[in-house]
Amino acid sequence: VQLQASGGGSVQAGGSLRLSCAASGTIYSIDLMAWYRQAPGKQRELVAGITSGGSTNYADSVKGRFTLSRDNAKNSVYLSLNSLKPEDTAVYYCSALVQTSRIGRSNYWGQGTLVTVSS
Repeated sequence: VQLQASGGGSVQAGGSLRLSCAASGTIYSIDLMAWYRQAPGKQRELVAGITSGGSTNYADSVKGRFTLSRDNAKNSVYLSLNSLKPEDTAVYYCSALVQTSRIGRSNYWGQGTLVTVSS
């Protein structure tokens, strides 16, 4: 299974970006998809997650500014980043908890996409 992330870039504070992540390979189903981020010198942290049924949870720091959605038919997850702040600058990673067979399930990570927000 591979996760391909895209959509990062450089924006000014207050701007917007949309990140996409598509899973491919031997996929029976995807239980949970999520975005994490890691800023320089900091630990990786959960930004937002979404279940196969569409239930979402967000880090307090992004609530009201970021919106997570997924397209189960495309095995894809999307993160809309609005009202961006310099502290949102980080490498963003998508992850997916994938059922690869009737009994096999593993977590996979994308390659990361850089978001830079300037003041």
